[in-house]
Amino acid sequence: MDFSIFKGKKVLVTGSTGFKGSWLCTWLTQLGADVAGFALAPKPDAPLFDQLKLRDRIDQHDGDIRDLDTVMAVFEAVQPEIVIHLAAQALVRDSYDDPKTTFDTNVGGATNLLEAVKASKSIKALVFITSDKCYRNKEWIWGYRENDELGGHDPYSGSKAAAELVFASYQDSFFAHQDGFAAATTRAGNVIGGGDFSANRIVPDCIRSLQKGEEIVLRSPNATRPWQHVLEPLSGYLVIARELLLNPEATAGAWNFGPEPENVRTVEELTKKAIDVWGSGALRVEAADSKLHEANLLMLNIDKAKTKVNWHPQWDFEQAVEKTVSWYKRVDEGEDPIAVTEDHLAAYLAGAK
Repeated sequence: MDFSIFKGKKVLVTGSTGFKGSWLCTWLTQLGADVAGFALAPKPDAPLFDQLKLRDRIDQHDGDIRDLDTVMAVFEAVQPEIVIHLAAQALVRDSYDDPKTTFDTNVGGATNLLEAVKASKSIKALVFITSDKCYRNKEWIWGYRENDELGGHDPYSGSKAAAELVFASYQDSFFAHQDGFAAATTRAGNVIGGGDFSANRIVPDCIRSLQKGEEIVLRSPNATRPWQHVLEPLSGYLVIARELLLNPEATAGAWNFGPEPENVRTVEELTKKAIDVWGSGALRVEAADSKLHEANLLMLNIDKAKTKVNWHPQWDFEQAVEKTVSWYKRVDEGEDPIAVTEDHLAAYLAGAK
């Protein structure tokens, strides 16, 4: 993957203190980009940003995406050439507990971001990340394409579909007529990787149980997800950012990044593989006691990315889980999180075409 175009470029990453944001900022610093971050301060259950010592390695601005004045001030201070928008309330369960904050962040915050982009004179490319859950999930056995219907049963999914509609409005009303600038949205599936410690996510829950020597409790063992290592969608975001600079008209629009269909696996398969990589552990299935809706089947069609920008997944399901669990295991055994993260990044790039 040729990402030399990012060297010396001023890149603003929103959501920089999150799981995906921390991995992305690490990658961009390795590419020689001048990286600025904008996000809330890291939460106690999200230590990866601090583990990777990113506050010392990037120009970090703490703030809330829901505050337009703050967002505008950060854009004015940073003067970015490329913006990669990751800031979000990213958990389905939390969206049920607090739907207003979810919509305020994922729709209102996204609108603030788009307002700042519209007003900026420095930006040449915007990569606007939403989610695979922006599609109205009909439990199809085939993958959703970029032109399929948007929608969402739960507040999180609804907020991501709404953010896509807001983006489309800004795209048609403003961005399409803005010389020297192009924007795209990207949609990715269930991302796994070392350093995610969020509550109510299967991999962090597995790791916490494995570390304590406790059984892993599954309540929806047959639910399938398009599992992919965090470096897969991040590589897609970087490809789209590059192509927005080089081929803006052909790249503007929506893009899916997910695994090949054979790597869409069940929660139980993921858990058993995690136990195998950890070297010990057990699981127990309990009847789901929640009345909250949860999708059982969701896949993405990635033909557009493969055909139009030559993006292809590098790691299959087994490799993704092995790298993910080994990250936690190695750090748990005392290795430096920065060294382990960079080791995984090097391994990913070694297999890239």
